Amino acid sequence: MKYFPTILILSLLFTHLSAKAEDTVAKQWNEVLLEGIRNDYARPTVHARNLFHISAAMYDCWAVYDPIANTYFLGREIDGFQIDFDGIPDPNDVEAARKEALSYACYRLIKHRFEYSPGVSKTMALANELMATLGYDTSIDTKIYSTGSAAGFGNYLADKIIEYGLQDGSNEEFDYDNLYYLPVNEAMVVANSGNETITNPNRWQPLAFDLFIDQSGNEIPGNVPSFLGPEWGNTVPFSMTEEDVTSYTRDDENYKVYFDPGVPTYIDPEDNSASQEYKWNFSLVAIWSSHLDPSDNTMWDISPGNIGNLKVEDLPTTIPGLRDFYNQLDGGDPSPGYTENPKTGQPYAEQLVPRGDYARVLAEFWADGPNSETPPGHWFTLLNYVNEHPDLVRKFKGEGKLVDELEWDVKSYFTLGGAMHDVAVSAWGIKGYYDYIRPVSAIRYLAGQGQSSDPEKASYSEAGIPLVDDFIELVNANDPLAGDDNEHIGKIKVRSWKGPDYIDDPEVDESGVDWILAENWWPYQRPSFVTPPFAGYVSGHSTFSRAAAIILSSFTGDEYFPGGMGEFEAPKNEFLVFEEGPSVDVTLQWAKYMDASDQCSLSRIWGGIHPPVDDIPGRLIGEKIGKKAFSYAEDFFNGRIVLGVEDEVQNAIAVYPNPTTSGSTINIRNSNHAIVKNVQIMGIDGKVIHAISPVDIEQRSNEIRVKLPNQANGIYLVKVQLDNKVLLEKIRIVN
Repeated sequence: MKYFPTILILSLLFTHLSAKAEDTVAKQWNEVLLEGIRNDYARPTVHARNLFHISAAMYDCWAVYDPIANTYFLGREIDGFQIDFDGIPDPNDVEAARKEALSYACYRLIKHRFEYSPGVSKTMALANELMATLGYDTSIDTKIYSTGSAAGFGNYLADKIIEYGLQDGSNEEFDYDNLYYLPVNEAMVVANSGNETITNPNRWQPLAFDLFIDQSGNEIPGNVPSFLGPEWGNTVPFSMTEEDVTSYTRDDENYKVYFDPGVPTYIDPEDNSASQEYKWNFSLVAIWSSHLDPSDNTMWDISPGNIGNLKVEDLPTTIPGLRDFYNQLDGGDPSPGYTENPKTGQPYAEQLVPRGDYARVLAEFWADGPNSETPPGHWFTLLNYVNEHPDLVRKFKGEGKLVDELEWDVKSYFTLGGAMHDVAVSAWGIKGYYDYIRPVSAIRYLAGQGQSSDPEKASYSEAGIPLVDDFIELVNANDPLAGDDNEHIGKIKVRSWKGPDYIDDPEVDESGVDWILAENWWPYQRPSFVTPPFAGYVSGHSTFSRAAAIILSSFTGDEYFPGGMGEFEAPKNEFLVFEEGPSVDVTLQWAKYMDASDQCSLSRIWGGIHPPVDDIPGRLIGEKIGKKAFSYAEDFFNGRIVLGVEDEVQNAIAVYPNPTTSGSTINIRNSNHAIVKNVQIMGIDGKVIHAISPVDIEQRSNEIRVKLPNQANGIYLVKVQLDNKVLLEKIRIVN
């Protein structure tokens, strides 16, 4: 088979996918995690959560030794789950302590989360090898950290995250199984013609296979894969709040929907006019399938000089607006490209390639990541690509001083992980509740009803597919598709990628594009996969990618890839997995992170996985999630997230000396020039330890002096209540 050599080539091209000795310890563990995901079942929801929880563990192991940053898990109550933490003594070597704690936390979490993975032996071999290389003993399982043990601290943190994960709404305890969702349609046997089993063409339909193999190459037991994650909206998110959620009830069961996009396009067999947008959406997918032919002589300049540079205001916000955004017949969007690379001042070099190669490479590259690390993992590989780029300037938001590599990696992983987790909770909550149909089911259903364009022609039905000259037509007499006994005359035919039946050997065969019966239409996918086993609306790829692009742009303070160009090479006749191709070398190029995101969204239409109505709402939701997750993560970095008072805290205060000693006098400076009503000293868990009376507060114009109580070593919070706001800051007591 061609699949495994291709993966090897991709690994060589994406050189950042392999951890190196000079990488930070966070990067090394991130690579082990990504490899664990590649060795596991392809579950975007589960792995978005794994990426977030393990990235948050890395961050906590860094933040606990920082005088300003707040931890995410430690010492906080998250959705009713309290993770107690009494502080850890200051180490002699902070860098060594962080490295050790982070390693033990990641090791324990990876061991737990991938315990039942089909590739657990490969994953744990990598984890054990890394621990040995770092000089750590995996048999150390103490969770005692009061002595200053970094290993004990890492183990304790991992243990608490495991406990938290067993009650966070994901149903991890029972391998993330569905608790109540049931499909309304019977499964469609994809190897058969047509779609005779569908009863509700607005709802998701399972697919039946002789053998189902997920996008990580794992054979899945049973011939009808279940809907993956329809109840994932019940999982505790990162930055999303109750203000963002709508709760719905269907079949007496609850579905949480964050950033509700409203209903998609529906078909009403009794009302042709109300069904037009539904039919336009899915007929566009069928038409774009005709673009997957590199021999049609259509050449495109796929450089940033011609593609990219869309603005968020360019995205349509109504379903009818989709028609003006997508080029239905020729493919693509209205992006204008760039006149020059802003980093070099030079125009982007033209790159002319067959449209058929470009569309096929896009469909394959963005399908599940270059090594099937699922879409959220794919964006972590892109983040690692950016973080290793020689032109990257490690300044948070592009401002201030340079950030050291470990801090940069830890904070960027934490921020991206939080956003990817929120996307999974939002997108799959929407998928579960709206339960929307996929193109392979919809196109075959519509074609089975007939055509809805001309009442004077054969097979007319208001529920049928619209006819489009040269793309969607009727089979007539003398047509090669008419059949031996003319049994197919009057049926619908589409000019499309012909499908896997025309590929015997993917090393040398290419299916190509030609007229086929629409009842046999097939997405640009393997015959053992066809379509992801969950509803379409909204597109997870569009939502993940948009949020990730926001995170990378915000974190680096630059919308552009370092040097003004991100690239991925797809070599001639080596890259494509299930057929020969591409016919020429193709280099995917992106000026901005958002260009990569927009390209990913279009790839799912060419791949036959999503119609436009799945795409744009996903992009708009991803925009919201990315901005919210970044702002929330930044509050942790700045020490503004404490307990449940985030909304009250306007800005941090300056406390000095910090660190200080027990019973000493400290100075608290703020720029508000407001009267201080009271000062409280709190534990990291938010419990008030000591309240300082106003009569004991020495106040100047913008500074007060207070005497601390006698306290043990550790991290505490100073809470200053002014007339109109609450100010918080962390302080470390060292005796």
